[in-house]
Amino acid sequence: MTERRTITVYSDYKSPYAYLAKDLAYELERDFPVRLDWKPYILDIPSYLGSATLDAAGNVLEESRNAHQWRRVRYSYMDCRRQARKRGLTIRGTQKIWDSSLAAAGMIFAQQAGDAAFRHYHDMVFERFWQRALDIENPEALAAILTEAGAEGTRFPEQASNLRNEVAAISRAAEAQGVFGVTSFILDGELYWGREHLPDIRDLLAAG
Repeated sequence: MTERRTITVYSDYKSPYAYLAKDLAYELERDFPVRLDWKPYILDIPSYLGSATLDAAGNVLEESRNAHQWRRVRYSYMDCRRQARKRGLTIRGTQKIWDSSLAAAGMIFAQQAGDAAFRHYHDMVFERFWQRALDIENPEALAAILTEAGAEGTRFPEQASNLRNEVAAISRAAEAQGVFGVTSFILDGELYWGREHLPDIRDLLAAG
């Protein structure tokens, strides 16, 4: 029996690029004898793209972002929506920089409930957040998602604080391995950043 290799995958729910990479990463488990070890990595977006808050119509209410950063942000969303349309996904630009650490805590909670619960939670949080249908800073909303996914969501709020501490520790440990963005893959000690490296990972797995 072929032994399954492990690929560590770092993801963040507030990254549209991570959303686009999710299903493509799943396909690795479908096509090769590998196991994906999903872990949270919380992006510090204001440190490199500044921050801004918009109203429902897209008007800027407050900002700490220069012209170069705005161009990067606008291009990123344009590019992500372009790729999302090819796959029937919806990506609506966010109205603020979200704190995704609570949703990441929910990821760990879901994983403790089993692979099926994790997969359902992971899919629902990404899909609903990018449809602007989920507040990922609301513990009750995430608890409801967890329950829908098959976990004991009512227990999540009481564990959220400790799980957020675990998320922070995982993020710092990831940085010690060189991680700086999502989606990041680690295979055989090598770091690959971005879904554009999935063909390289596939070649390595095919070569055995």
